[in-house]
Amino acid sequence: MILDDQHYDVIIVGTGAGGGTLARKLAPSGKRILLLERGDAMPLEEQNISDVDIFQKQRYHAPEQWYDEAGEPFTPQTKYTVGGNTKIYGAALQRMREKDFETVSHQDGISPEWCLKYADLEPYYTEAEALYQVHGQSGVDPTEPFRSADYPYPAVNHDPVIEQVVDGIAKQGCHPYKLPMSLSLREDDPTGDAEVFGVSPALDFANVTLKTPAKVTAILTNPAGTAARAVQATVNGQIYLFMGDVIVLACGAVNSAVLLLQSANEKHPNGLANGSDQVGRNLMKVQMSSIVEVTAQPNSGKFPRSVGVNDYYWGDSQFEYPMGHIQNMGGVLQDAIFAESPPVLSLVTKLMPNFGLKQLATRSVAWWAMTEVLPDPKNRVTVKDGKIYVAFTANNAEAHDRLVYRWLDVLKSVEKDSSLFSRSGMHPRGQAPLSVVANQCGTCRMGTDPTTSVLDVNCRTHELDNLYVVDSSFFPSSSSVGPALTVIANALRVGDHLLERLR
Repeated sequence: MILDDQHYDVIIVGTGAGGGTLARKLAPSGKRILLLERGDAMPLEEQNISDVDIFQKQRYHAPEQWYDEAGEPFTPQTKYTVGGNTKIYGAALQRMREKDFETVSHQDGISPEWCLKYADLEPYYTEAEALYQVHGQSGVDPTEPFRSADYPYPAVNHDPVIEQVVDGIAKQGCHPYKLPMSLSLREDDPTGDAEVFGVSPALDFANVTLKTPAKVTAILTNPAGTAARAVQATVNGQIYLFMGDVIVLACGAVNSAVLLLQSANEKHPNGLANGSDQVGRNLMKVQMSSIVEVTAQPNSGKFPRSVGVNDYYWGDSQFEYPMGHIQNMGGVLQDAIFAESPPVLSLVTKLMPNFGLKQLATRSVAWWAMTEVLPDPKNRVTVKDGKIYVAFTANNAEAHDRLVYRWLDVLKSVEKDSSLFSRSGMHPRGQAPLSVVANQCGTCRMGTDPTTSVLDVNCRTHELDNLYVVDSSFFPSSSSVGPALTVIANALRVGDHLLERLR
């Protein structure tokens, strides 16, 4: 083992939405900061946010195996690279609603109250939207939370074909709005991500160091077990020990929990920060179903995702419980829907035997229906004999089904001449394959009670004074929109806390 000859003020493990953003926030402080990323930088030509590559070609699966409850191996759909999974995400950055931070009753149970409120995070949402150059439209979505400032850039316009669909949706009494999207305004790399807006600007400061590929295998503590003192990592095949005053995990909800669990020692026999037995528990990921509309009118098949609908976020006149969020996928995504949904593909080819996938892609509009999954301690991440096990069963199923069927009714009313409206068999009852870990959160929940939570309101572990977690692990509940903007905003918030601490 090699002891690194530098001592760092802050060590950040992971460079995605949490870690990359935190590095950018701390960089101007002059403090010595070390970024450790398990993967290398992704070449520009390999960066791709289309579901065609992600789902159909399975390009972005990790070079490792995890295991389900039955012990069957699977390859997780995640990417280890500078910028983390933001290199392959859809770049739709949405705020959680004010009510998402409160106790909310669902048909299947309770979405718990956060010790952090929307008002606490609102200034950081605004800062995050500016940092990530979010293009959006306010004043249309009826569930939109309070904003202290408008979006920094105007929203992306709808494709002409989608504009017609949007007009039809509005005539059904809905309030479609333009999705807030992160765009870098660079011709060579237009998508906004944590490398573009976090890591790269941070590295402009001489006090920030990035090491890749660096797989962190353990966090070491002082003899009393009250503080983290070092990070053990394998860098290019060589084992290193990096010493730091503050250590921050930002590996993703699954891998941050894994790192805490596999860092067990005499003072923390069940894993670091796990005296509550909550590390790894309450794994959540937004329930998602795809809805494919095959239309009479052709389109380019290459239009961007641009539409969101939240009229059923909190339910409707026929269902008093929350249902969720709707957004379109963008034209380049359509092949993936059919490729990953044999029942839909079989039906489509039966009805349209002369249509190929490319023809279907240019005649289809696809949507995501997204519903909150509730925290369940049985949905968890564990480590046994060095192997990662993930147990996850989706809940809140009826609410998700109602959202899907409600949206089908809307689409049928919008375009009666469509050849097919169908819910994709890709996600039976709203549960994506276990390998899909997009929108993962909740494994190191935040709270004020150390017996029922892992982190305090500043995302510091209750049991170790200088160990923090800033990825989506801290979420007490998942909401029905993606977690990325909330992770970014929270990293900026924790950054302010750490700047004060480091002074």
